[in-house]
Amino acid sequence: MKKGISILVALIFGVTTLVMAQTEEITNGYEFKIKKEIKTTSIKNQFRSGTCWSFSALSFLESEMIRIGKPEVNLSEAWIVRHSYSDKALSYVRWNGSLNFGGGGAFHDVTTCIKKYGIVPEEVYAGLNYGTDKFVHGEFDAVLLGYMEQVIKNKNKKLTTAWHDGLNGILDAYLGEKIEKFTYEGKEYTPKTFAAEFTGINPDDYIEFSSFTHHPYYSKFILEVPDNWAMHEVYNVTLDDFIEIIDNSIEMGYTVAWGGDVSEKGFSWKKGVAIVPDVEFEETSGTDKERLTGLTTKEKNEILYSFERPIKELEITPELRQAEFDSYKTTDDHGMHIVGIAYDQTGNKFYKVKNSWDTNNIYDGFIYMSEAFIKYKVTDIMINKVTVPKSIAKKIQL
Repeated sequence: MKKGISILVALIFGVTTLVMAQTEEITNGYEFKIKKEIKTTSIKNQFRSGTCWSFSALSFLESEMIRIGKPEVNLSEAWIVRHSYSDKALSYVRWNGSLNFGGGGAFHDVTTCIKKYGIVPEEVYAGLNYGTDKFVHGEFDAVLLGYMEQVIKNKNKKLTTAWHDGLNGILDAYLGEKIEKFTYEGKEYTPKTFAAEFTGINPDDYIEFSSFTHHPYYSKFILEVPDNWAMHEVYNVTLDDFIEIIDNSIEMGYTVAWGGDVSEKGFSWKKGVAIVPDVEFEETSGTDKERLTGLTTKEKNEILYSFERPIKELEITPELRQAEFDSYKTTDDHGMHIVGIAYDQTGNKFYKVKNSWDTNNIYDGFIYMSEAFIKYKVTDIMINKVTVPKSIAKKIQL
């Protein structure tokens, strides 16, 4: 009797263990093994502002400082925002309001600002003169736009000489007056001397790349996105070259600033993963196909976007990527910072990406983007030009 019970218990335990193991195999999510990771500064929080471009580009430049042996420092995003808004207002007036005017921007706005106006540490210019301890730019952006709309209406029939001073007055009120001199770690600097001496950053070292078929490859073109208010040019390369540039940068120990679209269902901040599932499930095979056969579209999507385990991803072609851009399904809605390369448990390549949405996800503020997602949804990248592979540099005459 006791022996029979023991055998029964053992059988039940064995079956339970097997079921648990099978369940764990399905639901344990992604597991990443880092191949290469580059040191960066701490995760920041852009909070309720459209300033990801400033956060990501400065994070990129802070990593550049670390790479060349400079001290770690938190550079001021608000300093960049302030000067970019001021310059953007001038362009907005010259274009009679036919230009995007808002809180968004681009990576080159950051390097342009540093070149023209220098840079300061966060502790010197926090840009929080409006009663909060984090960026909350709803009122700020709206007030600036409202002011500029009245300038453009030009009820005097001739612009006054005061309008730009008025705009800078709003910037002073919300972010703080411009700093001429400051002391940091016992030494006095101007914003320009701090940029040149303390950071060691040369803005001319950084260039941007994209990959689209509506312009010739290996030429430069003005990237047609609303936040490119400065009409800055990027280099256009093939999609394969584009990935090679990113990979070569990381392998050489240089990080990459990434701009693109994160509005896809395959982008999960909570899960810390960005993928492009192959929704044409008939083309999948094995277990994935069995799981999806006979299900409704809603049920398929619940599985495809559950992030329970690695799943087959869509093959991204230049034509598919172009179609997404031309149909407004790929926009320049976010900027982040690529700091490493990793592989999931099935051998698929991912990129470790630093975000500016605080640390409240499972990877403490980082997200893993698949190569397919990068190819599909990137609009442009910024890199140090020394990392461009020689064969590509020759084609673009760099």
